[in-house]
Amino acid sequence: MAQGASAETLRLLTWGGYAPQDVIEKFEAETGHTVEVTKSNNEEMIAKLRATGGGGFDLAQPSQDRIAGPQAEFGIYKPIDLSRIDSSLFIPSMLDATKKNTTVGGNVYGVPHVWGTSGLVLDTSKASTVTDYTDLCNDDVAGQVSYRLKRPTLIGFAFSMGLDPFAAYGDEDAYTEIMQKVEAKLKDCKPNVKTYWGGGDELMNLVRSGEVIAAMAWDTGGWKLNDDNADITFVAPDSGALGWIDTFVLPAKGRADQAAYDWINFVMQPEVSAMITASAGNFTASKGADAYASDKLKAKYQNSFPPEDVDNIKWYPPVPAGLEAIEGGVLDRVKAAN
Repeated sequence: MAQGASAETLRLLTWGGYAPQDVIEKFEAETGHTVEVTKSNNEEMIAKLRATGGGGFDLAQPSQDRIAGPQAEFGIYKPIDLSRIDSSLFIPSMLDATKKNTTVGGNVYGVPHVWGTSGLVLDTSKASTVTDYTDLCNDDVAGQVSYRLKRPTLIGFAFSMGLDPFAAYGDEDAYTEIMQKVEAKLKDCKPNVKTYWGGGDELMNLVRSGEVIAAMAWDTGGWKLNDDNADITFVAPDSGALGWIDTFVLPAKGRADQAAYDWINFVMQPEVSAMITASAGNFTASKGADAYASDKLKAKYQNSFPPEDVDNIKWYPPVPAGLEAIEGGVLDRVKAAN
């Protein structure tokens, strides 16, 4: 890693919690680089990089589904030199998925960092028959179910029905056909739904009160509820949890590539990644980092995600134009159905 004369200032565009102060200080002490952090979100990151043609920052962290489209349209990133990344530090299935989903014109533009999923949050003592999304329609949980009227519900139900919505992303007719089947299923399932939840706090209260015993929600929400009630936790569905990954990308006009690669290889070390997990609340794509997490969080993670369930996560690819209108129509009709 760099020292002395080759030290650079790394301008990092990232999310809150992804570059905690203790990690920055450790990195600066070990490499001689300095780090300037700007906290942001997906929409702002893309807007900032578009406005400057990829200038102003040396490393950014958009979600993997925000890379191929903006790159093809605006050219705001530069390809990643994979020979400068220590690939042995990454969970192989996550590295492969991100490389695939961020490839444009034969070049890879992103590698994975922080990830999370949505799946099932269950009171396992009362909803033991629920092992996949469509099981939320089972008679034994009728009236005690909740999920959002949002695209993750459409995608999850499709996979649970043996369909592959992501494979149909390039074909609007095929995608419409899948969504029609999902729409019919969600309409049939409507009597089971206590309420369609909107915000995370609303869902947490519904589950804590016992009004809802089976829901679609995020892994971190399930783990929080587990602190209060050992029977409630996050369960990866049989057809696969739905995963998002926030990545590392190099903005097109970045000036400190060495510092950027040094930061990636530094924070992907398992011990350092565990420090980021403690700060952000989500796990990283660092191989073996869960072993360094707090005993409590490690137990929850390993219980929810045996290795085969990690490898079965369905990662969100970039959304092609036109699909949101199809999904919006389905959601509106489900909401209006009696």
